[in-house]
Amino acid sequence: MIVKKLRLQRGWSQEHLAELANLSVRTIQRLERGHKPGLETIKSLAAVFEVDLTTFDSGDKDMSAQLKADEILAMQYVKGVVEFYSHVFMYVVFTSVFLLNGGWHIAGIHWPFLGWGLGLTMHGLWSHNAFSWMTPPKWERRMVEKRLGRAL
Repeated sequence: MIVKKLRLQRGWSQEHLAELANLSVRTIQRLERGHKPGLETIKSLAAVFEVDLTTFDSGDKDMSAQLKADEILAMQYVKGVVEFYSHVFMYVVFTSVFLLNGGWHIAGIHWPFLGWGLGLTMHGLWSHNAFSWMTPPKWERRMVEKRLGRAL
């Protein structure tokens, strides 16, 4: 996640960073998901970002330890919103293709699309924190505290 933080601070795309660091886009994607980089990758990234090698090789399995909690939450929020818009795109494309091929003449075919639309609506509400009382970090923390017999 530290790679993503540094990349976003500079306003670079994954493709641009991969080109600058002479790495593949797939490698950048893996690093942003928390995979541990190799020494040559660390050297390339440190040179591109102009930071010390220890920035990427902290010895922790989880490099997100270098990020603040609010930064991690913000990245998770953005990821959820991006996933929602990908879901909307799939719904629109699939429904459009189905409509253009005359699929609406099949009896009862509207029910799956209405169900998918309801799921899409729930996904949108969830990704935009409409259910803020039940977002995972808060909810999990409350459940752990309850299980341990502590009140918040």
